[in-house]
Amino acid sequence: MESNKINTEMESSKINTEMESSKKPGEEIILVHDELVSTIKEKMDTVFPHCICRVPEIIAQENKKAYYPELISIGPFHHGREELKGMEDHKWRYLHALLSRKPNLEASLAICVKALRECERKARNCYAEKETIKLSCDEFVTMMLVDGCFIIELFLKYAYRSLRKRGDPIFTLHERFRTLRCDMILLENQYPLFVLQRLFNLVPIPPQSKSLNGLAFHFFRTIIPGNKKATKDKFSQEGNHLLDLIHNCFLPTFSEVHPAAEKPKPQQQRSKPQEDQPPASEKLKSASKLHDSGIKLRKVNEGVVLDIAFENGLLYIPEVKIHQYTETLFRNLIAGERCNCDNFVHVTSYVFLLSKLISSPKDVKFLRQKKILTSSLEKDNDVSELFKNLSKEVKMNQFHFEGLCEQVKEYKSGTWFTLPSCLQK
Repeated sequence: MESNKINTEMESSKINTEMESSKKPGEEIILVHDELVSTIKEKMDTVFPHCICRVPEIIAQENKKAYYPELISIGPFHHGREELKGMEDHKWRYLHALLSRKPNLEASLAICVKALRECERKARNCYAEKETIKLSCDEFVTMMLVDGCFIIELFLKYAYRSLRKRGDPIFTLHERFRTLRCDMILLENQYPLFVLQRLFNLVPIPPQSKSLNGLAFHFFRTIIPGNKKATKDKFSQEGNHLLDLIHNCFLPTFSEVHPAAEKPKPQQQRSKPQEDQPPASEKLKSASKLHDSGIKLRKVNEGVVLDIAFENGLLYIPEVKIHQYTETLFRNLIAGERCNCDNFVHVTSYVFLLSKLISSPKDVKFLRQKKILTSSLEKDNDVSELFKNLSKEVKMNQFHFEGLCEQVKEYKSGTWFTLPSCLQK
């Protein structure tokens, strides 16, 4: 007994000596109980803002079809809904198709499950109101596996026709595919991108395949407005989920619209508060009225849709494309900005600006004639009503285009401005 005690003390002394010898000058060896480290790390992982939120009821009630999935659930918010269970078997078929491309399906499955178990807590923390997600660890991991592999296989089948099976209803029924793609841009139907990337790195991918972001852009590119090269570059940047990558495509090339130049004023006038003056955006005229007042509107082919600029009586606007996804896309991007803590409301600002420029069917007709606006909607009134409805409940605390509106307002007094360098040709 005494001998064992001596041996234990000698081993402990040896370990301490080795730790001391490996210690760099000025360093201290601090031994912390592993359970405490895990607890602290767990708490650290929960303090970051959630990136996938539920749409506030006050917003969703405007048009619930634009916020809630009709065909498929992705993630926990709509998991298990009775009306969406029809696609569950199809998701499992896609999971099998993806993993069976390796000789040992069971080994591939085990690797994916292990990886998802390791990031389960972090993935769960991506969702707001996580306490309402009544899924056990195994249930959550299973859901993330099935949904994540479905998304990857869907992107692969869309990019490579040879991977599609005859009779696949997703690709043989046009309306079903449209509904599916619409469901995948919903804020409440998002999937953590870091988990998707982790799965993508583990599952068998065709050698000629693009990156995950490249496949995703290929899948969504027809519904993303703006110059394709510019939007592709934006889409390749980091994001929290797929809708976030689409949101990147709206971020302006230049960080902010330059404010209107001010006339020289006496010092006492410059220091006088301007609180009684309403924002210039409230006085912005519609497109047809701007034209009537002498301001010309021109289409811009370069950059992203927020690269709108004003110079010397010319308002430069990238093409505005209205299609069957427009309302759902804008509504969910705006909802995402409202839930985000970084206060960047670029899409909200863009929609608010368009609601000012497009206030009547006359404005739609005028912008069509100028090739600035294209629309799959038959009636001009439908387009103007679309932006009128989209701008409801919009709160503009930081309007991205306030400086531009100020420039348009000041133009009457003969003030001249410089076009941002990124639009100069």
